[in-house]
Amino acid sequence: MHTLLITGPGGAGRTTVAAATAVAAVRAGQRVLLLSGDPADPLAALVAEPAGEPVGEPVEAAPGLWARPAGGMLVARIDSGEEFRSELAALQDRGSALLGMVGARPLGAEELTELPGAEQFALLRALRRAAAAPATDLVVVDMPPLHQSAAALALPAQLRRYLARLLPAERQAARALRPVLAQLAGVPMPAQWLYEAAARWDEELAAVQAVIEAATTSVRLVAEPGPGSDAALRTGMLGLALHALPVSAVVANRMVPQGSPDPWLAGLAAQQEKYAAQWAAQAPGTPLVPLAHLGRDPRGPEDLERLAATAGLLPDAPAPRTAWAVEDRIADDGVLVWVVPLPGADKRELDLVRRGDELLLAAGPHRRIVSLPSALRRCTVSGAALADGELRIRFTPDPGLWPRRP
Repeated sequence: MHTLLITGPGGAGRTTVAAATAVAAVRAGQRVLLLSGDPADPLAALVAEPAGEPVGEPVEAAPGLWARPAGGMLVARIDSGEEFRSELAALQDRGSALLGMVGARPLGAEELTELPGAEQFALLRALRRAAAAPATDLVVVDMPPLHQSAAALALPAQLRRYLARLLPAERQAARALRPVLAQLAGVPMPAQWLYEAAARWDEELAAVQAVIEAATTSVRLVAEPGPGSDAALRTGMLGLALHALPVSAVVANRMVPQGSPDPWLAGLAAQQEKYAAQWAAQAPGTPLVPLAHLGRDPRGPEDLERLAATAGLLPDAPAPRTAWAVEDRIADDGVLVWVVPLPGADKRELDLVRRGDELLLAAGPHRRIVSLPSALRRCTVSGAALADGELRIRFTPDPGLWPRRP
């Protein structure tokens, strides 16, 4: 099964492209699940059944994920508010003993209002459930705007790192000593339920991370060629590359026809062609799919059918992942080189910090902390250079830690 995450700068038409991609897949005979977390539910009008045809009753597309048949596919919308209320209520139930000890009064489900960020967590959970949907060939996900999507897709790995640092699993071996330690220290030790909750969170985060990093998952970007989306697209692609998330295609949306006698339309078409060519040059090897402007906003299934006929809109296969590779060059000049693909990066916006066995890499507003491979942990960072869309980090073996050759 292929999971296709569709995102782009705000207002670029990513919901329309997601729906049109799903329609194209249905017309090709694929079984499609279209997933959205937009509370306004814009997909409802786009994929509504033709007049006179009944809308199907909701069905369980995957365990815990309900969808309704429409347009030959299953369409699911995540209710992040309901998800937040149910999760917090369950957390209160598990910690009821501790809440009672401190005299806290549990909150009722009816008084819970979702907090900022709940939408991203609900979407990630739904993504994990959708990946387990039986009898599905393609899952198309209408993601939030590009900057939010890049942060959300990086979230599972980041939270797992926080949990490992704050509540390390090895400390659970000392849980039998907590009552004694509490008496000696005079303060209560962390309750067992906290470690159990951390283990459950880590398990769920690991499952979401596995879906995001799977070879069958890729990202498709949607943008309207022009100066307004150029910077946002470049920064977003840089963030996705930093987290090794492959881009399967860039959809140049709302392209106006060339050759118009109207000077304004001719100028707009020339500007769009200019930026589309720039995007193709910035991401060599990534297909650029031009999607024609309909002359108005898409209004329903008929318009989606017209867009779905666009060549290249239907994904052939997931985009290949480019790994961060270590080049062994000790025999030449005594260094190891870690190659990090960062297409479109500018060296002025890059930052690199080594902290113990981890490397913190910042590219513009995006940050990633990764554990160094075992060979590089016994080295010191001796330099870095950016060329041809690749950051090459040089590591010099530490003589005190590196095995000597005979």
